[in-house]
Amino acid sequence: MYPTIIDFGHIGNFGPIGIHSYGLMLATAFITSTFVIQHELKRRGFVPDVAAIIVLVAAIGGVIGAKIYSALLDGQITFEELFSTAGLVWYGGFIGGCLGVLIVVLYSPNPTLPTIDIIGPTLLLGYGIGRIGCFLAGDGDYGPPSDLPWAMAFPNGTRPTDIPVHPTPIYETLISFTFFGILWSQRRKWEVVPGVLFGASLILLGVERFFVEFWRITPRVWGWMTGAQLFSIVAFIVGIVLIFWARSRPPVEAVAEAVAAEPTKQAPPSRKRRRRR
Repeated sequence: MYPTIIDFGHIGNFGPIGIHSYGLMLATAFITSTFVIQHELKRRGFVPDVAAIIVLVAAIGGVIGAKIYSALLDGQITFEELFSTAGLVWYGGFIGGCLGVLIVVLYSPNPTLPTIDIIGPTLLLGYGIGRIGCFLAGDGDYGPPSDLPWAMAFPNGTRPTDIPVHPTPIYETLISFTFFGILWSQRRKWEVVPGVLFGASLILLGVERFFVEFWRITPRVWGWMTGAQLFSIVAFIVGIVLIFWARSRPPVEAVAEAVAAEPTKQAPPSRKRRRRR
């Protein structure tokens, strides 16, 4: 595909320098997620300025979490790998990003559960955009050889192959965008019970990755399942537990948090009637 969109070559003592498709799509995912979160925070009467902080911390926490998880798997990590795109294990990044975001949300002026409900659907949106970067870079996330009409080769990818294979990043993008559309269309109905929308996001994220793993060349770590599938099961279970917990909360607490999540409406000024003379 197109791992490097623009190559500036070596500039002084720095290089090679260029605009890479994977990095460009990651930036697009972060910018788009920031816009969506900010839009929803405004709509619900919350402080919208925290959107950029949430996405920034998610990015930093995601990279740190991915690197730590990669180091645990490999037993070591070099200084160079800290600043490379290698070792970005997605579930390690997901855990690190979620922990960072949770800290920001807890200390923000916005209510916790309604805020993470807003963040939930953007997990699938950002993930789908990021997978476009994987597809353009041809970074080896593709599946086994295939003779299907849409199978394709990646001769110019960062991990090249001349044999047509399953373009699994495209599968993930299409599924993620579909699930995001479902969550987005139902958000006003589900946000009435704080926590349900984020729980549904975890469930759909787990379902997406679990099934796509069957078309990926990934080492099996437990029986026929990959590490990503095991993590997907955990995400699925956590999502279900969160939904049941949110729906079983005492009515007073649930209503109070839902009311706190709504923008404050001022009563219109009363008008005194003029006496007729």
